[in-house]
Amino acid sequence: MQGSAVNTSDAVVGVAQESAAHHEEHPDHRIFGLILFLAAESMIFLGLFSAYLAFRVVAPEWPPAGTPELELLLPGVNTLILISSSFVIHQADTAIKKNDVAGMQRWFGITAAMGAIFLVGQLYEYSHLEFGLTTNLFASTFYALTGFHGLHVFVGLLLMIAVLWRSRRAGHYSSEEYFGIEAAELYWHFVDVVWIILFLLLYIL
Repeated sequence: MQGSAVNTSDAVVGVAQESAAHHEEHPDHRIFGLILFLAAESMIFLGLFSAYLAFRVVAPEWPPAGTPELELLLPGVNTLILISSSFVIHQADTAIKKNDVAGMQRWFGITAAMGAIFLVGQLYEYSHLEFGLTTNLFASTFYALTGFHGLHVFVGLLLMIAVLWRSRRAGHYSSEEYFGIEAAELYWHFVDVVWIILFLLLYIL
């Protein structure tokens, strides 16, 4: 009987060692894959930024004459909300690394709400702009840049909702398993950095 128990124990240890060896042979590349994806997205935004700057350089006047001036108050508030949300979502990452699932859910929920407020603010701004998509080249690039970024904000909201939905299952996220949370946070930081560049290009410079 004792020999059987020893054999069972040896088998368990052997499986654990085999699993560890397998993990070392096949490391988790998910974050690396996400970074590659964000790098590709960065190239798309870089192309859009370059096109905008090229239009601005060759245009005799920018924005073209007759283009209504952009208001700064609402976009400025929206910018503060989005930048602040990066600090909020980081609290979620900190919480899960302490096995505080409820805390993670709370911070993710707040971040999602801030992202939703940003999108509502952007839609409100669109509805009150005095130029349309085809008014002139500045208008077209403005809508293309801010709209494409808004799409990324919306995707970020979907990621956070997915994380919150999965976190309902006990043990799905923990201090040992938190890729989904880390990926959503990294993506959200990317969205924030892109918006800072957009805000400077379109509203300040």
